[in-house]
Amino acid sequence: MTPAKQRIIDHIEQNASVFTSVSDQIWELAELSLKEFASAQLYLDALKQGGFQVEENICGIQTAFSGSFGHGKPVIGILAEFDALSGLSQKAGQTQREELVKGGSGHGCGHNMLGAGSLAAAFAIKDYLSSTGREGTVIFYGCPGEEGGAGKAFMGRARLWEKLDCALTWHPSDANEVSTGTCNSCIQALYQFKGVAAHAAGNPEAGRSALDGVELMNIGVQYLREHMSSGARIHYAMVDGGGFSPNVVQPHASVLYMVRSTKVKEAVELTHRVDDIARGAALMTGTSFEKVFIDGTANTVPNSVLEKQLYANFLEAPLPEYTPEEIAFAEKLQATYGPETELPGLGAHYDPKIAAEVKALREKARTKALNGFVMPLYTGDAFSPGSTDVGDVSWLTPTAQIYTACFPSGAPGHSWQNVSIGKTSVGHKGLLLAGKVLAMTAADLFEHPEIIDQAKKEFAQRAAEGYTCPIPDDAVPIAIEL
Repeated sequence: MTPAKQRIIDHIEQNASVFTSVSDQIWELAELSLKEFASAQLYLDALKQGGFQVEENICGIQTAFSGSFGHGKPVIGILAEFDALSGLSQKAGQTQREELVKGGSGHGCGHNMLGAGSLAAAFAIKDYLSSTGREGTVIFYGCPGEEGGAGKAFMGRARLWEKLDCALTWHPSDANEVSTGTCNSCIQALYQFKGVAAHAAGNPEAGRSALDGVELMNIGVQYLREHMSSGARIHYAMVDGGGFSPNVVQPHASVLYMVRSTKVKEAVELTHRVDDIARGAALMTGTSFEKVFIDGTANTVPNSVLEKQLYANFLEAPLPEYTPEEIAFAEKLQATYGPETELPGLGAHYDPKIAAEVKALREKARTKALNGFVMPLYTGDAFSPGSTDVGDVSWLTPTAQIYTACFPSGAPGHSWQNVSIGKTSVGHKGLLLAGKVLAMTAADLFEHPEIIDQAKKEFAQRAAEGYTCPIPDDAVPIAIEL
């Protein structure tokens, strides 16, 4: 442990209440994607008070912002998210489902902790740069709409991330580990069909059914499934069936589509084909439609150079110690979603040796409800079927991320259990650990520019085909209103 890294750890510990308070306040606000106005203002106030130079309304997104400190290169970006999920309101610290606000929102993905942990890292890096007098810049990015709106992808369309030498981020999880591999790209669009109402029995010839248009579109997409790669997926949801009167020719109907692929380029191409199917359905039914672009994200590009550096600092950073009360709470919460069927961590799914190591580490642990150890490093091919707009950042600059244990082992994603623990000391300890590992890694990058050079060489190889932005040129960020 170098004196500089010890100072980073001490700085975060000494200011822990600042960061955990931010996390708790964001938890209470629980604002949905692209509506995080109070949350964004909370961060802006904290950054201004902390001596950062802030920029608001980045890329025309009202809740996107940044806070920078330092001068010259390298320029290290720290990414933060802070949006919640609908329908997941939950009282904190409870081991049973109990809404805080009926029908309200909640941080089921832990983004309240994500932003606060990144803030801790940015503040510690600022202190590091100030105390050492070293050249370099840290930029904290407030990235809205990860759950729906793809803020980072809109920033990617503007090539914002190319100004960074590298980007670091993290995400709450049930394990302490370095993320690797790739994920699905994803494009989401709403197709709103318009027809002509008429009496379905009296004068059906005068009607033009928007619902028929939607149904024929869905049938067309079903046939498309036979002619797309095995790495692609298409999902849809009927969001407007035209009403509840079958004796009326439906004048309006809407369907929400989500197109995924392991490659963003294929997702873009498939979306064009879905658009053509919508046009054909409209022609067949004498209706019209409007496409409303919702969001789009690219698949992630891993960077093993940065991942190894993050792992080295995971091993140096002091891990949280859990109290008997925290363990008891986690065990009760874990019991609400049944026994685990798989070992935690990415590597355990792909490498039998790592699986054996994880099993041994769990046997030594005080509890199986909290994975308080660091998962072995895995840098091979890994795949997550989900999607994240961190992928768009990773196509424009070397990017890496970690997970820290903020949830009980095996906790289901986007769950009330995650909301419940997200405003407790267990979540606090996870976000502070993330801040330490990110800041310590940034210190390595400032002190050893050759690491960045190596990361850029790997990035150039992995991202050689170039970034295909999933956001159309004419699309604007919009909050989903259904």
